[in-house]
Amino acid sequence: MMRLRALVPALALLIATTATAYAQFGPGPRGQAPFERQPNPRNEAGRFDYYALVLSWSPTHCATNSRGPQDTQCAPRSGRGYSFVLHGLWPQHERGYPENCPTRERPFVPRPTIDRMLDIMPSVPLVIHQYRKHGTCSGLTPDGYFNLSRRLFAKVRIPPRYERPNQPFFVTPGEVVNDFVSANPQLKPDMLAVVCGGQGGRLREIRVCFSREGEFKPCGQNENPRRLCSLPRMYVPPVRDSSARQPAGPQRVIPPQGPLPGPGEVPPTPGERRI
Repeated sequence: MMRLRALVPALALLIATTATAYAQFGPGPRGQAPFERQPNPRNEAGRFDYYALVLSWSPTHCATNSRGPQDTQCAPRSGRGYSFVLHGLWPQHERGYPENCPTRERPFVPRPTIDRMLDIMPSVPLVIHQYRKHGTCSGLTPDGYFNLSRRLFAKVRIPPRYERPNQPFFVTPGEVVNDFVSANPQLKPDMLAVVCGGQGGRLREIRVCFSREGEFKPCGQNENPRRLCSLPRMYVPPVRDSSARQPAGPQRVIPPQGPLPGPGEVPPTPGERRI
């Protein structure tokens, strides 16, 4: 009997240790448990407040970042160019963000998982990078993280004018927000942010904020709209099919000249990520 009593504390410790290890792969309630006692909790897997779903405007990225005919995003085999693509799903703190979170297993993304994402995330290196940097902080396995990413991506309806525009146009950040709110009745203006920049002030990203349960929610300080896009209006380059010839002669809107940043490469600001 005494020997059994001696085993009880050891058994309780084993159960607690196993539960903590398992929680490394899943989110704790409200992003708190079981990490309250960690000395440096910012980059702990599963501890965060909300998600930012990042939609990249592919024509802006491809203007200067195409890697030639082998580029699956900018020169797809189908010849059909992309408009908004999924750049990533980022766990966020209300202020700041986790990244490259330690996990029990090597953050390896299986090839079948990669292949399933290429229709909305058309770059193998991007898929791998997003899981390693951001997915590891979700507390989810690669399959779980990308299944959630696809589900939230499908939840956002793209306004008609951004589906496949074949002519460039200008738009204000407020108009972009209004367009998305009109197309998504459950979305409110404080639940998304517009990212613009580069020479000529191009549309680069839309960030839509979700709760940990996958519902639209107000964004935190990371999506401060004045910091992410302070321009009065943005240039929106058109979608170009890779097989289509460029028309000769002047166009209705002359594209801005000079090097442009790729998706997610916001000009350096304190506390802001790049990719």
